[in-house]
Amino acid sequence: MTRYLVYIIAVHAVLVALTFQVLKTSKQWFIASEVLIGLSLVVGWRIYRSFQKPSEFIASGIEAIRDQDFTVKFVPTGNRDVDELIRVYNLMIDQLRLERTRQAEQQFFLDKLVDASPIALLILDFDERVSAINPKARKLLDLPDNQLIGKPLTAIGHPLLAQLSTLQPDQPQTVKLAGVETYRVLLGQFIDRGFRRQFLFIEELTAEIIETEKKAYGKVVRMMAHEVNNSIGAINSILHIAEPELPNPDLRQAVRVAIERNDRLNLFMRRFADVVRLPVPNRASTNLTVFVDAVGQLMQPQAHARGVQLTTQLPAEPVYWLVDIGQMEQVLVNVVKNALEACTAGNVVDIELTNRQLAVRNNGQPIPDTVVANLFDPFFSTKTIGQGIGLTLTREILLNHGFSFSLATEADGWTVFRLNGH
Repeated sequence: MTRYLVYIIAVHAVLVALTFQVLKTSKQWFIASEVLIGLSLVVGWRIYRSFQKPSEFIASGIEAIRDQDFTVKFVPTGNRDVDELIRVYNLMIDQLRLERTRQAEQQFFLDKLVDASPIALLILDFDERVSAINPKARKLLDLPDNQLIGKPLTAIGHPLLAQLSTLQPDQPQTVKLAGVETYRVLLGQFIDRGFRRQFLFIEELTAEIIETEKKAYGKVVRMMAHEVNNSIGAINSILHIAEPELPNPDLRQAVRVAIERNDRLNLFMRRFADVVRLPVPNRASTNLTVFVDAVGQLMQPQAHARGVQLTTQLPAEPVYWLVDIGQMEQVLVNVVKNALEACTAGNVVDIELTNRQLAVRNNGQPIPDTVVANLFDPFFSTKTIGQGIGLTLTREILLNHGFSFSLATEADGWTVFRLNGH
């Protein structure tokens, strides 16, 4: 455009110079030449403006697109070439606006879907740091956003995320914590602006697995209890009738031993059945300070017999939790008993109560890494004569109360059972 303008000015400058030569010969021709030069300038200027209009439209359109304003459209001018350009531009703007609306709707739907998802989701940025989380992940990790956003997974300091350092993309993995919590995790990938980004799915399986386990072992235990009780009842009835009639004292003693063994077997099966028939907790506001102190005193003789120091750390003010006092006594007695059995003379078992947590620590034999994930599995035991009933019953009581809990040997060598209240 500038070159055209320079060209027009140069041509008309030459024409003006030539008209001055005409002035020497004829004044009329000079005036006519000046009029023609003036008309030529007007026509040239109009042609220049017609050339400039498309550029102005293009500049305005580029500015609107740069500002992401897809509402700006142009009206036809009557110039065929300019109107064709305007038509193409308006079609492009309509398409961009439609795509932008569709993208916004899809993004809105995706955001709603992510927020409503029952699966925890963490989205990572290009540097594999957390850039966004959904409400389920926020609730699961129980950490403020400033301890999550902008940090890599291994730096967040959550026991679940700490186990994901070796997680391979697109390979689901089941992770079990020191308590009963079980999760399925998946590290997925997607492309964002040509570069790879990752996201982490965390699906909690605890309730589903526990319910499946309870159905399985509950059916087996009920069937076993039914058969054993029926058989023992009939056999003991016969033995009780036959015992007085036997003339041989040694034989009568043998029958008595058999009856006692049957009674112990019956008791053994009732203990298994108690886990299946555990009643719904009858919760009431309970002063845990008094309760923990009483359990500590109850277990002192056992600690003294083993040469273990049993201590309690209680807050100055009473701590009240909604619990079934009878069931919680079974839990705490069983946990303290297990802690004492892990200790030898000179070790320490410490019971500590705070407003939000009850912890039982011991510096006895640590829990092997190979059994940590199985501690609360139904009827799992590391004892040679154990049936695993204690921790199974503990698990069921605490789950029925809605408490979270864990049992693990920490880095300092102390084994800690933690019970988190509401």
